Amino acid sequence: MNETGCSRKADAIVGALFLAVGVAILPAAWPSTPLGAVTAAALVGGLGLEAIIAALRGRRSLLSRIGPLP
Repeated sequence: MNETGCSRKADAIVGALFLAVGVAILPAAWPSTPLGAVTAAALVGGLGLEAIIAALRGRRSLLSRIGPLP
């Protein structure tokens, strides 16, 4: 199934948002839980980076495979 350019653009935007949130987690959570902050930032940022790469390659990202969320 081919995705439209709009869908890939939306995946890239959501990926960039997740990547930005992953970077924002570090300074916000670092003082209380350094290991938790790094873990959360790596997971969220990794999903964002994967979504951007998937959009560039024209395939579905892991975030888009989760399904419709309420």
